[in-house]
Amino acid sequence: MSKTIYEVQLMDLLPESLKNDPDIIAASKAVDLGFSVVVNAVDKSLILPRIDQLESDVLDHVAYFFHVDFYDRSLDIETKRKLIKESVYIHQIKGTPAAVEILIETLFDEGTVEEWFDYGGNPYRFRVVTSNQSVTQERAEEFLRALNTVKNTRSHLDSVIILQTEQMDFKLAGIVHQGIHEVYGQVN
Repeated sequence: MSKTIYEVQLMDLLPESLKNDPDIIAASKAVDLGFSVVVNAVDKSLILPRIDQLESDVLDHVAYFFHVDFYDRSLDIETKRKLIKESVYIHQIKGTPAAVEILIETLFDEGTVEEWFDYGGNPYRFRVVTSNQSVTQERAEEFLRALNTVKNTRSHLDSVIILQTEQMDFKLAGIVHQGIHEVYGQVN
């Protein structure tokens, strides 16, 4: 029968020739006590797998450790968790439109990067388009602060466009007349 790491004891691993020595028995029991303390603390030392369980103040320290460049302690806890989870990947792709897109998805929940050649702008410029209507001025300012940490240095933001769609009744009427228009009259 196999045992988990929480159940194994050093005496189980010793060869038969050492299992009867009183000094070895005492030493293995002492090691087992220390080992059980370490094994039971392993869960607490795992950071990334437990990121969704960590409190806000612990997340602040983890963000500092992982160099989350655009982290702000005033962010809500879910955004903090998202930023920390994405930080390693973002560091690998810094300077690319993909890094900016991840930042947009993290702070705006959805949106896209339009590069200058897509909308007829000037070279090395881009704009951000989102249709998330819950984007606030505060969130947009956080985005602008964070943007400089992930975008290409030579690229510059033209604008942040927040698209808004409304349900409206639209009525249209028209008339088309086709025919010959003749005017008869006297010419003097």
